[in-house]
Amino acid sequence: MAPVKVFGPAMSTNVARVTLCLEEVGAEYEVVNIDFNTMEHKSPEHLARNPFGQIPAFQDGDLLLWESRAISKYVLRKYKTDEVDLLRESNLEEAAMVDVWTEVDAHTYNPALSPIVYQCLFNPMMRGLPTDEKVVAESLEKLKKVLEVYEARLSKHSYLAGDFVSFADLNHFPYTFYFMATPHAALFDSYPHVKAWWDRLMARPAVKKIAATMVPPKA
Repeated sequence: MAPVKVFGPAMSTNVARVTLCLEEVGAEYEVVNIDFNTMEHKSPEHLARNPFGQIPAFQDGDLLLWESRAISKYVLRKYKTDEVDLLRESNLEEAAMVDVWTEVDAHTYNPALSPIVYQCLFNPMMRGLPTDEKVVAESLEKLKKVLEVYEARLSKHSYLAGDFVSFADLNHFPYTFYFMATPHAALFDSYPHVKAWWDRLMARPAVKKIAATMVPPKA
C-alpha cells in the first residue's frame, strides 16, 4: 500500500498536527513540500487538492482531504488500535472530553498563544516585520487567564481529557512548541502542572521526531 501524502512545509503548525498523528499511529506517510515563495499553494495543481489554496492537503489513494484537524481525525480513526486510541470514541464520556479540549485549543488557547508566536518569531524572522509589543502584552494577559484554567484541570488529571493522552493534547503541540522558542517561554514555569504536562508531551517519541522537523526561527 502506498504511503499517504501530506502536502505542505514540515515546519507548518497545521502540517505538524497531521504528521504528529501519523507518527503516533505508526502510519507510513510522505511530506510533499509546498513552496509559498513561488505561490505553489495557489497553483491549479494544489487547488485541486485544497480548493481554498491553504495547507495542508492530504491524499490517501483517491481520497483528498483538507483542514488539519479533520485530516488528523481521519488518520486516528483509520489506524486506531487497542493500543493507540487517541479519540476514545468507544467511550462516550471520554470522547466528549477529547472533543471539549480540542475545541478549547482551537477557540481559546490557540487564539491567546499564537499572536505571541507570530509577533516574536514569524513576523520578525520570516517577514521582516517588527514585533508589536502591545499585541504581545495583551495576548500574554489572555494566555495567563487560559493557563489558570489549564492548571486547575491538570492538577486533577495527567492530560486534558483525563488520565490518558489524546488528540486534545496533541493539538496543543505545534504552536506551543514555537511559543517555547519565544522570550516568554518561562511563563509556563508559573503553572507547574501545565509545565509537567508539556514535559510529558515533549518526551513522547512521536513528538520528538516531529519537533526535529520544525526548526523555529531564533527569537
